[in-house]
Amino acid sequence: MAMGLIGPAAGQGAAAGGQSPPALAQAIELIDDGRFAEAHALIDAAQATLPAEPGPSRSLEFQRERMRRILLDFSLDDAQARAAVRRQVPDLRDDEFDRWRRAGLLESRLIDGELRYFSRAPHNLFRLSAEARDRRADPQPFRDSPLEQRQHPHHAEVRAQAIAQSRRGVAPRRVRVTQSLTVDADAVPAGETIRAWIPYPRAIPGQQEDLRLLSTRPTTHELAPESAMQRTAYFEQPARAGEPTRFSVSYELTVYGQYVVVDAEKVVPVEPSAELAPYLAERAPHVVFSDAMRLFSAQVVGDETNPYRIARKLFDAVDRIPWAGALEYSTITNIGEHALKAGHADCGQQTLLLITLLRLNGIPARWQSGWIFSDADYDNMHDWGWLYLAPYGWLPMDVTFGRLAGDDPDLAGFYLGGFDAYRIAFNDDYGRDFVPAKTHFRSETVDLQRGEAEWDGGNLYFDQWDYDFDWELLPLPAATRT
Repeated sequence: MAMGLIGPAAGQGAAAGGQSPPALAQAIELIDDGRFAEAHALIDAAQATLPAEPGPSRSLEFQRERMRRILLDFSLDDAQARAAVRRQVPDLRDDEFDRWRRAGLLESRLIDGELRYFSRAPHNLFRLSAEARDRRADPQPFRDSPLEQRQHPHHAEVRAQAIAQSRRGVAPRRVRVTQSLTVDADAVPAGETIRAWIPYPRAIPGQQEDLRLLSTRPTTHELAPESAMQRTAYFEQPARAGEPTRFSVSYELTVYGQYVVVDAEKVVPVEPSAELAPYLAERAPHVVFSDAMRLFSAQVVGDETNPYRIARKLFDAVDRIPWAGALEYSTITNIGEHALKAGHADCGQQTLLLITLLRLNGIPARWQSGWIFSDADYDNMHDWGWLYLAPYGWLPMDVTFGRLAGDDPDLAGFYLGGFDAYRIAFNDDYGRDFVPAKTHFRSETVDLQRGEAEWDGGNLYFDQWDYDFDWELLPLPAATRT
């Protein structure tokens, strides 16, 4: 598949055998340029000439679905966007709104000649602009993890235990989780079977252990094998007229913080191996060594040759890209490139950008994601990664939590070589097929944190169901107390 092309679902090429219909690249270009009417016409014409086998037509049909999803993301017209900002800035002036938009602080797109704004752009504005934040009539703090951006006693706990015990996995937490997916009433005709996939963790020695399934709803289910990189609990249940359809899975597990003290002088370039090769390579469409990536890397890395110091420079550079709520990943042609050019990014976009830059510099890097929580009332979906430094092996990295402000210089770089014990990994890679496989397009083609659902009539997109993640910290079993 050509670099930059978006396949129809997780891990898929554009067509069987990796062949793309000639019109696919042109359709993607038209969509990315906001020329949706032309893209629809092109797809119609191309599908009329395609052979009967489903692969090529399916790839084009996903581009039609991608346009529908983009329109859901870019749901605000100009008047609605201004009204949303004005709710927080009552005396908003048109000239300052226009100036913020021209500066890229209000994400917008021209679609078939109409200016449309991302539904989260008014909220993101106050993340991205100190000027806009100062203009709010009633400033409210953002809801972020208590472990993000600032040093926390838990960071010190993890570091101290890792050093004292000479091991990586420390400061364990035992947690009970119930994750649910509820399909809207009458989203599916009564009597039709709804198929649902809910994220389910796998045991990872030293990171998350002692996993115990407690219950499911419905009781009949299928757990994907431990080897599944995006592991799920799978269910089937008939829809009932006028009633929502709920699926859930409950489990307990013990999660560990991670920390390694890295001596930069001991770090050496990795020796090529079959095991590390996939984590050094490009992986279109979202990890591509483009000219823009090479230029950004050269500007950041300069003449540095030590792999750890290169990683630190790249980590800090990506950390400087401000966080903002993101478009649905299935709508983005190249997530790493998007993060580089948009001027803001969310956790998964930052992570894929950093993975791309590390691999470009000969440093193996891979994806991990799941759900984070806290010892208070915070929880959220989250993406992070791992990098490989010889002779230390695989080390965690969380560029979104970033360099930590605070008084202890030893904790400032905690999240390059460490992370906290308040995260559950569902995914050890991105864009992998499910077990059992999904028949229709995935709602999320990259990540798996909310779940997925479908029926014989097609995929159920995010606007047709809701999800929840409930958690409770438990006392540690005696065997795992430190």
